[in-house]
Amino acid sequence: MISLVVLDIAGTTVDEKNAVYDVLAAVVADHGTPADDAALRRWMGADKREALAALTGDPAAVEDLHADFVGRLHDTYAAIRPAPLPGVPEALAALRAAGVRVALTTGFDRQVTDPLLAALHWRVGDELDAVVCASEVAAGRPTPHMIHRAMELTGVKDPAEVLAAGDTALDIRAGHAARAGIVAGVLTGAQTREELAAENPTHILDGVADIPALLRL
Repeated sequence: MISLVVLDIAGTTVDEKNAVYDVLAAVVADHGTPADDAALRRWMGADKREALAALTGDPAAVEDLHADFVGRLHDTYAAIRPAPLPGVPEALAALRAAGVRVALTTGFDRQVTDPLLAALHWRVGDELDAVVCASEVAAGRPTPHMIHRAMELTGVKDPAEVLAAGDTALDIRAGHAARAGIVAGVLTGAQTREELAAENPTHILDGVADIPALLRL
């Protein structure tokens, strides 16, 4: 039985028009180390500091690069107004009404995550049970640390009771690393069915909106 659903944010529960990767690409290019699409796609879902260090080859500049990334992303979000993906608020409500806890995990830190969730009116204790940022654990995806932290925060001890879902290969790898009972790829983000299928998820879903039906709620 699934008692905890752990979901990514951008591209999985929130439509932000792929802004995070457009901004990431711009910051890396302005550093003088432009990355091609294949390189950027390898870092989808990762901790953004880790991505910036890898893409620029300049770990010493990571904090400045990250500050630039956060500032640009705030400006972009103010212009595009991120919104929940279709059916996601209803899915979250159905899960929690059935007693299934819901946690969000993200490669963003709190500088981005908290204002984004506030704009959506999503709060821990109301729409959510926990939120975990990559900066709050030892390492981001593909390690299982964010999922394990979500389990700690929600009191779930058995990973077989966890459904982990996201729109990137790294989300799926993290779910497998955590030994989650269900590891689902969703097709609402930037990666294709073929890219997700290559990671051997237990399920590929059109979106988070399909999770209640998958769990027969």
